Amino acid sequence: MSRRPVSSTRRLVDTGSFTFTGALQSKSRSSPLISVGLVLVGAFLLIGYAFSGSGIFGGDKAAVSRIEGDFSCTSEIQRAIPILKKAYGDSMHKVLHVGPDTCSVVSTLLKEEETEAWGVEPYDIEDADARCKSLVHKGIVRVADIKFPLPYRAKSFPLVIVSDALDYLSPKYLNKTLPDLARVASDGVIIFAGYPGQQRAKVAELSKFGRPAKMRSSSWWIRYFVQTSLEENEPAMKKFEQAASKKSYKPNCQVFHLKPLR
Repeated sequence: MSRRPVSSTRRLVDTGSFTFTGALQSKSRSSPLISVGLVLVGAFLLIGYAFSGSGIFGGDKAAVSRIEGDFSCTSEIQRAIPILKKAYGDSMHKVLHVGPDTCSVVSTLLKEEETEAWGVEPYDIEDADARCKSLVHKGIVRVADIKFPLPYRAKSFPLVIVSDALDYLSPKYLNKTLPDLARVASDGVIIFAGYPGQQRAKVAELSKFGRPAKMRSSSWWIRYFVQTSLEENEPAMKKFEQAASKKSYKPNCQVFHLKPLR
């Protein structure tokens, strides 16, 4: 074994300026104070974590959720509403949202001035809260399998916004569902889709959606739009990007803008 260098404490002992007994007494007196201090610091950190909705702890909650697998593009729509209003103007006064947790999006849109909103929930809502069940009871939100034609006439809504739902569809059903979304829109369809590599809660997916989400790249989506004769809405896309730049908004999901069916 290598020899360790002589410490300053040992030198002090050798010179008689620092006694071994004194060191023990000093350590015994400071240890309780250090322990109490650490307990207090830990308590303050726990309280801050539990109650803060922003700042050191709250600011990264969304990032933590994405890492743990609870990522949702539906919640991203609520962040994007001011940007969508800038890009689409009056078209945002009447919106159909399609996707999981549509009740939360519809509730947020209904709070906007002069805005009508409807929703289609593609999955079971047994665990929905009273507010969501009330929207269903009023006919504002419908529970419907989007693999089949939507229960609306052509061009019923200026805008159709879809989030998360398309990530769970195979190309077989996507070929039917996306054109049908474009059918019921008069001004356009906005798609919020996950990025490749983003994780979803596996247990929740299998029990509720029946299959894991398939995160597709932007190049895949663009090829798909061309193959299915769905046109991207470039003017709306540019307005959205300009509004996002002014607000320093960076979406956590891919956002695509499509024209309605002619």
